[in-house]
Amino acid sequence: MDIYQEESFDGVPGEVPSPENGESLPPANRPRWLWQGKVGPALWTVASLISLTVNIVLIAVLVLLGREIFTLKSLVGQQLIGGLYKNFVSMDDAHIITTIQVQDTILVRDQMPVVFDLPLSQDTQVVLTQNTPVKNATIFLNGAAVPLDIILKEGTPLNIRLDMVVPVSQTIPVELNVPVDLTVPVDIPLNQTELHEPFIGLRNVVAPYNQLLAPLPDSWQETSLCGPWTGWLCSWIFGEQES
Repeated sequence: MDIYQEESFDGVPGEVPSPENGESLPPANRPRWLWQGKVGPALWTVASLISLTVNIVLIAVLVLLGREIFTLKSLVGQQLIGGLYKNFVSMDDAHIITTIQVQDTILVRDQMPVVFDLPLSQDTQVVLTQNTPVKNATIFLNGAAVPLDIILKEGTPLNIRLDMVVPVSQTIPVELNVPVDLTVPVDIPLNQTELHEPFIGLRNVVAPYNQLLAPLPDSWQETSLCGPWTGWLCSWIFGEQES
């Protein structure tokens, strides 16, 4: 017979007999809902308490996540992934528009053709370069006109009047230092440069994630869980207004 010195039974101080099945009674300071002298029920009770505690914690975590899940979806789907996709598209469609100031000196070397008509009308003096015969010339000798042939000697100066048009056709070599001061407008579409391929590659990397996140609902009211009959429940649990 097992006894323990805690309380009296049937008027015998200090002795309490054990139950008839031979199991010992727990001390008086142990809670009877936790320990009833059997290991199996005690373990079951402890496991139930742990499971209940874990479930309560998980439910609390799920409620907190449910309150913030669409905020996270907006941040990741619309602002991060969607923002990257839209900016990659905009960058590929963008233009570089600016003005370039050009200040330089250019050396020009070329052959310039010169073709024009030169009119001449002036009095001048020429010198014969050889003996020049003049036939049927007329001289006056003692007041009488005498026809004869004469020869003008080489080196004889003659006063003449020029009245003519001289055609000029000539090629002149040109070598000039030309100062250049220009304002050049520039409009370069990026999709016609080498940047087009990297922009398309980045857009294609982000596009699947953008297509995956874009159709997702933005609130619990847009889901099938929170319909007309359960809107008050969503409002109470997740802090949203009923639709």
